[in-house]
Amino acid sequence: MAKLLATLRNHWKKSTFGACLLGWGGHWLYGKHCDNLLRRAACQEAQAFGDQLIPATMPLKKATVFLNPAACKGKAGNLFEKNAAPILHLSGLDVTVVKTDYEGQAKKLLELMENTDLIIIAGGDGTVQEVLQESGLLRITVGLREDGAAFSKIPIGFIPLGKTCTLSHTLYPESTNQVQHITNATLAILKGETVPLDVLQIKGEKEQPVFAVSGLRWGSYRDAGVKVSKYWYLGPLKTKAAHFFSTLKEWPQKHQAALMYLGPTERPPEEPEEKSRPPLYVRLYRRIRSYWSSPKALPQEVAPEDWEELKLSTIELSIATRNRQLDLTRTEDFMDICIEAENVSKGQFVQRGSEKMRDPHTCPEGSQCIQASRCILQLPEGTEGSFGIDNEEYEAMPVEVKLLPRKLRFFCDPRMREQMLQAAVQ
Repeated sequence: MAKLLATLRNHWKKSTFGACLLGWGGHWLYGKHCDNLLRRAACQEAQAFGDQLIPATMPLKKATVFLNPAACKGKAGNLFEKNAAPILHLSGLDVTVVKTDYEGQAKKLLELMENTDLIIIAGGDGTVQEVLQESGLLRITVGLREDGAAFSKIPIGFIPLGKTCTLSHTLYPESTNQVQHITNATLAILKGETVPLDVLQIKGEKEQPVFAVSGLRWGSYRDAGVKVSKYWYLGPLKTKAAHFFSTLKEWPQKHQAALMYLGPTERPPEEPEEKSRPPLYVRLYRRIRSYWSSPKALPQEVAPEDWEELKLSTIELSIATRNRQLDLTRTEDFMDICIEAENVSKGQFVQRGSEKMRDPHTCPEGSQCIQASRCILQLPEGTEGSFGIDNEEYEAMPVEVKLLPRKLRFFCDPRMREQMLQAAVQ
């Protein structure tokens, strides 16, 4: 024992390195063990759904999974197979996995998809936008699909596998463990609780509109944020560095535009569930009775829309849905327009830039906040730069943004839905 201690003392550098390596290896193995326990517990919970008896005449529920293997730097496929796929198969669902190997493939495959009971998007913000944008889920709004109404009622599950997963903050509890976050999201799909989410329809000079579930950003914070990865070698200082170097190019940074908008609209009641169609003689009787009982009402004049107009000069403009602060009991439908003050110092710019990397649509103190159901953004001729729409880059141009309230239903964790209802009561 004395000889061992003497050896360790004489080679203290190697001993210290070996102890650190051993400690790191033990921590890594313990983390792997905890992840396996989480997977096992989730599979056992999913097995309970699969063991439930169903009538012999009832077909299995069909789930179509749109998986983006390129998400999370190419790790999404492995994450899905290890953490989500076993849960889905044990639950008794008839699962079809579609890998979106190239941009635009989701559009072609979803047009051929029929008789699916639920859609699951496995990826990040880019995968969500591609499926919503290119599929038939929202094309009914612009009249491009006859079956769009049926598709828009299909519940959607979201398995967060990408680098940026904005929707996961609304649908699932926060978790620092990636395995737990993925398994919680997959189990939430099986539990069946859903919440309605708003969608923004953004239409520019092109005929095809773009849809967003988070929002649109235009300004200096967004431009600096997309360059953060360029300074990867600075480690934790890369965010501040990207915003600091942005101030050296041009200061103050101003974005000028004209904004027209309409105020909030009253939220209509929930649509009743569709029932089976009544027999032919019942429908004929109702039609005859309605024809003779009530005279035809004269068409009412449509009141002119009350547009507000605003000239703005800002460091950043954001147009966001209320999905991040979801209120299931609100009586008005609107989107949030945040016009940030242009007179900020370079220090404030660097500090707020770091905050916006965590919450892109946060509205700092001193900003002008507007609630609107529809708006038109006019940019000066020759304006350069890009919009950030759900963290995807688009060329900046004049656009019309329209709110589509409660357009889609997403599966969510029952605990999150309960928190939303409690917050509304309080």
